[in-house]
Amino acid sequence: MPYPAFYNSVPTITLHDPLAEVLGARTDGLLEYSYLDVVKLAGHSCPTVAGAYLMTLKALAFLYGEDIPTRGNIRVAFRDDQSSGVTGVIANVVSQLTGAAGDGGFKGLAGKFKRSGLLSFNAGIEGMIRFERVDRLCAVETDYHPEQVPSDESMFSLLQGLLSQRAQPGDQAAFAAMWQNRVRRILIDHIDDPALVTLAPR
Repeated sequence: MPYPAFYNSVPTITLHDPLAEVLGARTDGLLEYSYLDVVKLAGHSCPTVAGAYLMTLKALAFLYGEDIPTRGNIRVAFRDDQSSGVTGVIANVVSQLTGAAGDGGFKGLAGKFKRSGLLSFNAGIEGMIRFERVDRLCAVETDYHPEQVPSDESMFSLLQGLLSQRAQPGDQAAFAAMWQNRVRRILIDHIDDPALVTLAPR
């Protein structure tokens, strides 16, 4: 499948999933997720999907340090309602990566490997998302500021033409290139920018 080459340069996220190990999906239980994986889940690549990926990447690094994070061992709470803005889109990505699920998630096996009840909304928190380890008192809240990486000013006029079917030959390709270039700058050029994704220990 053709996709922008910079996807391959985005750091991957490796987690240990005890359920995957027990059920034989991976004999060592290690699951590696790439940015391309979440693009496939979302069906598109945009600053929102990129932000969800980055917030999860950085939150897991904070919570686990050099250790491999345990999938299904992370409780995730969102400040906003699931239907508010892009919260649902972000939650889908975070859920895929962490294993955290709402009431409809996996109920577990004999009380183990439960994923349901680990994802919630309308939480009384300051940050956009709170990530918390289930096995210890360790949590971090994240915020995302995509305005730190502004888009090309001509991009929206191209989009308006595409949506109104007034586009000229080459406009779609030009728009897509500008769109993905912003995503590239978020995930590659600004990945270590402390103003892009902020972390607040809790």
